[in-house]
Amino acid sequence: MGEKRIIDRAKLFIYEHARLLDRKRYEYHFEGGSKGAVIEALRAYQNSDGGFGNGLEPDLRGPHSHPIPTEMALSLMEELNSYDVQILEGINSYLREHTLSEGGVPFSLRSVNDYPHAPWWTAEEDSQPSINPTGRMLGLLYKQQTRPEIVQEEYFIRSVAYVWRYMEQERPVGYHDGIHALAFLQLTPERERASQYQPIMDQWLSRPDTMERNPRAEGYVHKLLDWAPLPESYARKFITDEELEEHLQVLITQQQEDGGWAIAWPPVSPAGEQEWRGLITVERLLTLKAYGRL
Repeated sequence: MGEKRIIDRAKLFIYEHARLLDRKRYEYHFEGGSKGAVIEALRAYQNSDGGFGNGLEPDLRGPHSHPIPTEMALSLMEELNSYDVQILEGINSYLREHTLSEGGVPFSLRSVNDYPHAPWWTAEEDSQPSINPTGRMLGLLYKQQTRPEIVQEEYFIRSVAYVWRYMEQERPVGYHDGIHALAFLQLTPERERASQYQPIMDQWLSRPDTMERNPRAEGYVHKLLDWAPLPESYARKFITDEELEEHLQVLITQQQEDGGWAIAWPPVSPAGEQEWRGLITVERLLTLKAYGRL
């Protein structure tokens, strides 16, 4: 399939089905659109408490702020290399109020139970910290320089202490924990301390059951291009050139007839499925572009 054909089909899908945020992301990356337009679309998902909700994570359909959508907002600004000061000030305020006493934020909050959501988001309690999303959230707040003073906040220092305790006492359980632990270790300024845990993470990544190496595996699995969506991704060094080429070729063939890529889990609703597919279609295009296939 030609490169232009891949993009043209994806473009039709995005404009037919994707939400405004992902249309603006597509426009920025592929059609000369502006970062500002993406930021303005992102801003609509932010609540008065500074956190993000309102379906930014399409499997969380309720209005309330949650930790993972808030981390997703940081990740989207990192994608643009553009951290909006007002959005950051809101996130800082949200984390100041919702970071747990021992540091870190929960995976999910009990308010999720009052609205449609995927079953894995159900929260019986929300008093325990989770490396997902605490690790990458802290890493990105270290990296951004729009509001560098955030890393001096008392809540931030407590959360950093939590992540170091996690690194000392636990190991990642699956993809989501792994990418958040890795993001923290890559972005923390405590380089000597981080280097102590790199061999442990490398050993974990090298295990045959950590990364799914079958590009045609079905179900909710995370394949090599999920671990290394960009050539500079940390996990890329654990992927051979032959494996990379095979996964890229299969990824291209998995573009659906309607131009989008499918999700690998049961959707909450038809709207949620289309929103996820729009988001993922932009992600797949960015991966193909980064590896020189577009």
